[in-house]
Amino acid sequence: MENKVLARVGDVSITQNDVEETMKRFPQERQAYIDSEIGRKQLLEQIISFELMYKHGKELGFDNDKEFLEHAKKMEKELLTQFTIARVLAEMPITDEEIASFYAENNNMFKEEESVSAKHILVESLEKAKEIEKEIANGLSFEDAARKYSSCPSSQNGGDLGSFTRGKMVPEFEEAAFKLNVGEVSEPVQTQFGYHIIKTEEKSDPKVKSLEEVKDVIKDNLLQEKQNKKYMDMTEELKVKYNVEYEK
Repeated sequence: MENKVLARVGDVSITQNDVEETMKRFPQERQAYIDSEIGRKQLLEQIISFELMYKHGKELGFDNDKEFLEHAKKMEKELLTQFTIARVLAEMPITDEEIASFYAENNNMFKEEESVSAKHILVESLEKAKEIEKEIANGLSFEDAARKYSSCPSSQNGGDLGSFTRGKMVPEFEEAAFKLNVGEVSEPVQTQFGYHIIKTEEKSDPKVKSLEEVKDVIKDNLLQEKQNKKYMDMTEELKVKYNVEYEK
């Protein structure tokens, strides 16, 4: 792809690649805005402004200013330190065998608990709950009944509470939700909040995630462990090489 010149500031060309590289320095959420016709024009103007200020600073001799040189020296040290760390830790391959071995030894880390997805209708009295039951039996959909009668904020979503595991709801509600078959509607269930009519939408048995599902997570963890160990080992070696002494 041609690296198109978008503007010139004196003898300096600002290209499409310059804009692309600058864009990558922004957070991911900002890149979405910048990657538009307006955003790119604004970014180009910013790059031009920076180039103008750079030239102006050179003309004023600020690049030889004592304060500037002190800052530049500090920045050079920080940049070289970060560059060295990145280069030293760059080549740390993680094999499929290492990933599989970690998974085999630690698959308890990847257990998914039993879960249920449910909807409910919450009212104050048993009498009201019984009335709603009859309306549902006579053809009113559970979701419409929730929107019409439920005092829970979930009523706006047809009573949908989403998916939850054991221990997330009050005991009476949890017991009823997990006992129901998928699509089944409960008798009124009393809790500290009132009376619930519950409908179970989905149920998931406890399971262990497959190696394929967690492969990337394991790889990242192993890489981090290796990098941390190498960093600490090298630090200890370099302490000897460069003669580190602690003052008492």
